[in-house]
Amino acid sequence: MNSSKKNIMLTLSSSPRTAFSTKSVALLLNEKRDISLTKRLNYYVKKGLLKNPRKGIYAKNNPNPEELAGLVFIPSYLSLEYVLQKAGVIFQYDSAITSVSYLSREIEMCGMNFRYSQIKKEILYNLDGIECYDNFSIATPERAMLDMMYLHSECYFDNFKAVSKKRIMQLLSVYQSARLEERVKEMFK
Repeated sequence: MNSSKKNIMLTLSSSPRTAFSTKSVALLLNEKRDISLTKRLNYYVKKGLLKNPRKGIYAKNNPNPEELAGLVFIPSYLSLEYVLQKAGVIFQYDSAITSVSYLSREIEMCGMNFRYSQIKKEILYNLDGIECYDNFSIATPERAMLDMMYLHSECYFDNFKAVSKKRIMQLLSVYQSARLEERVKEMFK
């Protein structure tokens, strides 16, 4: 057995990441993603050293919800209520971690609710207004606001001071929607 197989938990515990796909574990260990790797990971799950919240996803205790959200459906990015709450644009509390993706789903993992809203692929793949990290991507408040307006005909925002009107106007081209442009112009009258 080579040293990377012996030190799988050492490698994972020393990583700053809190959630991993089987593929990302294989990359960290410089191994193939195969059945033996999955068996070893499942061994650590049985020992209580790792969690397996979904098939192909492993996590340390107390995983970062943003990292978990980014691993469930690829591609996806955190947006909507989650980002708008964090930025102080909306004050209504919603405990779900919200993302946009290529499909709509609501799932529960590690005691947290994750909600994915489907958006057109042309919008999903456009990275303007998206900050990308190792395990996840997150919309800027301006992009999240436009996502919300695009996906929900009725939405309310509490604090416009937390967003840049200029940046919102720049991001409108991502959506190619005359109706959305009209709603944004009406909102900023």
